[in-house]
Amino acid sequence: MGVNLKDIIDSEPIDFADLKGKVIAVDALNSLYQFLASIRQPDGTPLMDSRKNITSHLSGLLYRTIRLLELGIKPVYVFDGKPPQLKHRELAGRSQLKDEAEYEWEKAKKEGRIEDAKKYAMRTSRLTSGMIEDSKRLLGYMGMPYVQAPGEGEAQCVRLCMNDDAWAVGSQDYDSLLLGAPRLVRGLTMSGTLELSMIRLDKALTDLGLTREQLVDLSLLVGTDFNEGIKGIGPKKALKVVKEGKMEEFRNQLEADLDELRDLFLEPDVTDDYDITWGRQNGDAMVKLLCREHDFSEDRVNNALANLERHMKEFSQKDLSSWF
Repeated sequence: MGVNLKDIIDSEPIDFADLKGKVIAVDALNSLYQFLASIRQPDGTPLMDSRKNITSHLSGLLYRTIRLLELGIKPVYVFDGKPPQLKHRELAGRSQLKDEAEYEWEKAKKEGRIEDAKKYAMRTSRLTSGMIEDSKRLLGYMGMPYVQAPGEGEAQCVRLCMNDDAWAVGSQDYDSLLLGAPRLVRGLTMSGTLELSMIRLDKALTDLGLTREQLVDLSLLVGTDFNEGIKGIGPKKALKVVKEGKMEEFRNQLEADLDELRDLFLEPDVTDDYDITWGRQNGDAMVKLLCREHDFSEDRVNNALANLERHMKEFSQKDLSSWF
């Protein structure tokens, strides 16, 4: 979910042409959940193979990645590792909401309320370890690099930017700004009514008159994935509190230790032990995974492979310096 700062941070509209020749670090699990939510049949049932294995995430990952490459954008997917202890309550809450949505989904289907069924179904998405591993296999066969984070994927995305291995973080959440991302690209999902835009951290901090540390404090007052925030305090009121230097007055009202919460954003669990190399496509392995194991159309997969190979040829290793 992340912290909601849209009321106080403006984004600048951009075009996909502005991202041509850029490497964008993308939180893989967020993307997979988006595919699971949006790629469904009219009654909300996700795409499945003949063995009832869900395949919406693989379809989305394949075609979205190729579309980004077609636009001249190189995505690097970053997978979550172990979540911080303070996130466990948030994850438990999400699981309960999914259970409730599944009940309402089944009820709507039985009553023939197709639109309601689709709405509730989109809230039921769950990722299994097998689905994540299949996603990594697909990326590997496509020749696309991915990074396994030790902790939060978004924090590792920011680390790639800090190491000049990516130009921006692609996400709908504002959390990457708290983590120090120099640029945040929103709307990269190319779905719904989301408009492509970008936020520059330095400009956002200047406009607000804050340091990044103060932006973290502001967000903790509003509420993050790690704490619920203070009741009655939204972004604008939190901005006033922080600018007046009154953060300490709220220390005891937070449900977790303030310094521990700050460290989740200022000292996240990340690694520099990763390899970002764009490799060759393994078409036979792609066909085996998608068509033999998951019943994808072989013609469609071969067409996708041809498009993938064509776009990747334009991005030879000798030209990688132009991607940052």
